[in-house]
Amino acid sequence: MKPITLQEVANACGGVLHGDPNIKITSIVTDSRKATDGSLFAAIKGERVDGHRFIPMTAEQGAVCALCEDAPQIDTTYIQVESTLVALKGIAEYYRSLFTIPFIGITGSVGKTSTKELISSVLSQKYNVHKTSGNFNNELGVPLTLFGLEENHEVAVIEMGISGFGEMTRLAKMVRPDISVITNIGYCHLENLGDRDGVLKAKTEMFTYLKENGRIILCHDDDKLATVTEYNGIKPIFYGTDPSDEFYADNVEERLLDGVCCTLHHKDGSIDVTIPAMGRHYVLNALCAMAVGKQLDLTDDEIKKGIESFVNVGSRSRVCQLRGMTVIDDCYNANPTSTKAGLTTLAKFSGRTVALLGDMKELGRDELALHKEVGAFAKQKGVDMLIAVGELSKATAEGFGDGAVYFATVEKCIAALDSILCAGDTVLIKASHSMHFEKIVESLKED
Repeated sequence: MKPITLQEVANACGGVLHGDPNIKITSIVTDSRKATDGSLFAAIKGERVDGHRFIPMTAEQGAVCALCEDAPQIDTTYIQVESTLVALKGIAEYYRSLFTIPFIGITGSVGKTSTKELISSVLSQKYNVHKTSGNFNNELGVPLTLFGLEENHEVAVIEMGISGFGEMTRLAKMVRPDISVITNIGYCHLENLGDRDGVLKAKTEMFTYLKENGRIILCHDDDKLATVTEYNGIKPIFYGTDPSDEFYADNVEERLLDGVCCTLHHKDGSIDVTIPAMGRHYVLNALCAMAVGKQLDLTDDEIKKGIESFVNVGSRSRVCQLRGMTVIDDCYNANPTSTKAGLTTLAKFSGRTVALLGDMKELGRDELALHKEVGAFAKQKGVDMLIAVGELSKATAEGFGDGAVYFATVEKCIAALDSILCAGDTVLIKASHSMHFEKIVESLKED
């Protein structure tokens, strides 16, 4: 973090400073364990833990200031605010303003993290890139991501995730992207957003704070994004599988565990690449990365090297060999769109294919119908067996019909897996993160 003074911090968040205004901070942390010399510790009142309790400990570790709602019980420098969370956003907005480098904001219902990683891999062939790490993409994570910017960074790639209206506006106000990327509009957070039109409206709030003369990059294969014609005179740059798109792909060849081969086209040429990931949907992610790369003047060779150096993060289509089975660990999250993409890939494997699916959360009033639709889709694609887990997934099993097995809980499923799965199977494991399907993957690793 660039050093900034406590007076700058207090001005940015409207807080009352108690202490020397000229003291400089070199990091902002919300985890007391990460406080060190030069830190500002932001004390957050959580549902289970009140961060104010840790102010004395962080002071002992070298933190020079506390950002807090209640005055500390020790003699220390602090900035008092009405809401620590709101204050962090104000500080983040100010800190971002200290940088003139390109900022790329990325959102979408599916694939935003993988696309963020691909874009970062491409841009890193030419620039020193700062990117969102982990799942730091919400109203707390984005400020912490911005605070990680250093003076030597040349590009920032910021993932932005939402669950309701207004959130993207607040995120975009901090990020103020030069390039806005939306990967797709899917069935996510429908309990707040209503339907896909609501999702489109919420995601495109990002454009509100798009820099003047900024660029909008959208997937033309998505029927909702295809309806976006312009924003404040800025026409979107489209990528997709239609040769009329500015960036498009053809010659797609899925090689399952050996990646996806394709040709990516732009107005001045084409690039043959092998994407080191499984699933046809990664072609669109790679196209998006090329589109961003071309906005920042990367060569074809740099783009190719960046795509082919891509490494995905977390439990996203991670393939491992366990007990003689091919296990596709995709249990980080799930919605109908991403689950159908996973099922499409699963069905292409030889041997017995097994879909181990759990509840997909936050789908609103149509949640049971959407689960049933996924089950029917799996059957239609030729998946051999479905294991459904969770209350909502009863509908998934119903949609699949014969060949479906149902368990109410993850624990009951784990207890029965030895009698269901066998060597030679290919198993897709996918559910919303709150289902904790990582426990199932870990159980398969045990002897």
